[in-house]
Amino acid sequence: MKKSIILALALCLSFLSYAQEFIAASYNIRQRNTVDVDNMWNDRKVPLTNLIKYHGFDIFGIQEGFFDQVQDLKKLLPGFDYVGVGRDDGAQEGEHSAIYYNTNRFKAIKSGTFWLSATDTQHPNKGWDAALPRICTWGIFEDKANKKRFIFMNTHFDHIGRTARTESAKLILEKAKEFAKDLPLILTGDFNVDEKDEAYFTLANSKVVTDVHELATFKYEPNSSFNGWGKSIRPTGRIDHIFITKPFQVKKYGILTDTYMNKFPSDHFPVATTLSWK
Repeated sequence: MKKSIILALALCLSFLSYAQEFIAASYNIRQRNTVDVDNMWNDRKVPLTNLIKYHGFDIFGIQEGFFDQVQDLKKLLPGFDYVGVGRDDGAQEGEHSAIYYNTNRFKAIKSGTFWLSATDTQHPNKGWDAALPRICTWGIFEDKANKKRFIFMNTHFDHIGRTARTESAKLILEKAKEFAKDLPLILTGDFNVDEKDEAYFTLANSKVVTDVHELATFKYEPNSSFNGWGKSIRPTGRIDHIFITKPFQVKKYGILTDTYMNKFPSDHFPVATTLSWK
């Protein structure tokens, strides 16, 4: 009898521990265009979403998705919803930095998008020395497993403007405090810089957020996070990052290198992390 009770308690504790875990990820899905003749969106959207399903993403940010791509993901990922708008008009036009979440696990409480700019964060514009308008989408979510809340932010830094990237990092940290005060933060994105750049250090050395890569007890890092359709794979180098604050703990981190028929779902590999509530 006593052994049965102990076993039942152990199983209960194991389940509660598992229920505290979830997988967060960042995925630049590559914009739909007519240039990628061997990698058209209609050919790769099913392998891309199957990758997401197989690896069990619970909440993740995308970059570069046009509105039709955003809708395709929603259709191909049953049980998921998203928050986010296009950067060109604050509605449907232009690339989205949308956040997708499993509605069985999370509830969206509040969300919005702001522009990475020193002059106007509320309307489409280019900030600092950026070549293009850049945005950050955010949402406050409630974890249905424990009723705890956190803010998730997702962005895509400019590929040209060095000042824009560094200042964007500072702005995001300020906005996180404004929107969510002391709520835990998960920040994902294609930051267009590796772990040796000033913009990266602005975040990593901020004493506010920490790179999950540095906290993970297990790392699956077979190569760089950018692949250039297989032409730009390097032994190391991450331009896609995930940052967190306490009380999240990091169990593992991975650059997921899945392919299909010797082709790539995107010109970036998704990066994913298993997090747990402390």
